[in-house]
Amino acid sequence: MKPLRVAMIAPPWFELPPAAYGGTESMCADLASRLVARGNHVVLVGVGRNGTAADFRATCDHPQSDRMGQGIPEVVHAAALPAILSDLRVDVVHDHSLAGPLLARGRSVPTVVTAHAPVTGDMGRYYRGLNGSVHLVAVSNAQRRLAPDLDWVGTVHNGIDVAAFPFRRDKQDFALFLGRATPSKGIPEAIAAAAEAGLPLRIAAKCREPEEREYFRREIAPLLGPGVEWLGEVDRVVKLELLTAARCLLFPIRWDEPFGLVMVEAMACGTPVVASRRGSVPEVVAHGETGFVCDDHASLVAALRRVDQLSADRCRAEAVRRFDVDLMSARYEDVYRAAVAESPHVFEAVPVTRTAAAR
Repeated sequence: MKPLRVAMIAPPWFELPPAAYGGTESMCADLASRLVARGNHVVLVGVGRNGTAADFRATCDHPQSDRMGQGIPEVVHAAALPAILSDLRVDVVHDHSLAGPLLARGRSVPTVVTAHAPVTGDMGRYYRGLNGSVHLVAVSNAQRRLAPDLDWVGTVHNGIDVAAFPFRRDKQDFALFLGRATPSKGIPEAIAAAAEAGLPLRIAAKCREPEEREYFRREIAPLLGPGVEWLGEVDRVVKLELLTAARCLLFPIRWDEPFGLVMVEAMACGTPVVASRRGSVPEVVAHGETGFVCDDHASLVAALRRVDQLSADRCRAEAVRRFDVDLMSARYEDVYRAAVAESPHVFEAVPVTRTAAAR
């Protein structure tokens, strides 16, 4: 098939790929690079410097991570898109940002939007406002079931470059929590379950925003002590060391998370997942094979006590079979081609002329 020409819009918070925290950014970076490797032309619109194989346009010369969650960086990022896209001839725009899709309605080429955010409450109302103007992709079937009235065009599980993750069969005697310091992630639940199971716990968590720091001070710090090690936010090197060495990833979420990329990263390293039955967990974790899907505190404890019975090789094999970036990229290509086929205005795909500003 003729190569596709894709403008990919990343969020404004982190450079791609992110140095530490940033699940959406990791997925976006891997997708952009693999689409290029598959013969497509990709222009990535982001912030700071570019670490992907795609051509690049920046809306800001530095990441906005210190303002994460504020509206202005998103709006400024989106406001730069019309001028950037006017200089490109693309078949499709793939937007991973929050405010960017608001500009899709008047665009002459189709816009694919991945719903990385929850689709309930205010965010559900936001996505409903986009109905008829974008091609909306879910990251899990569980996410789609929460809002079946949205204009879904398909489900594409987030993927990773499995080959870039080290694999290890022999594990150390600790469980790992990897995520953010927020109530929805269940850090106190992880501490309680690991303590009752007699398994040391290491906690690597993003804790930089005021709400996260306050939650740590109020709810997490009093629970730290023997058997519970707080590591804070870690970079990719340390993250991979932890994921390969841990007996399991402990993921006791307290909300219907659309997709937990860290579960796939753990499996790629041969590390099973012990998680709560919420959101996409039953869709990602094969119960009794790549981890345990648990209904309550008692089942979390029981799972931790027998998680070493699971096969590291099976975890890795399932990550390759179901969640590798090449499969994700092929599925997005199908979404792009379907969107282009519905569009009355399709530009010819032509190579990008790389300018000094784009490097």
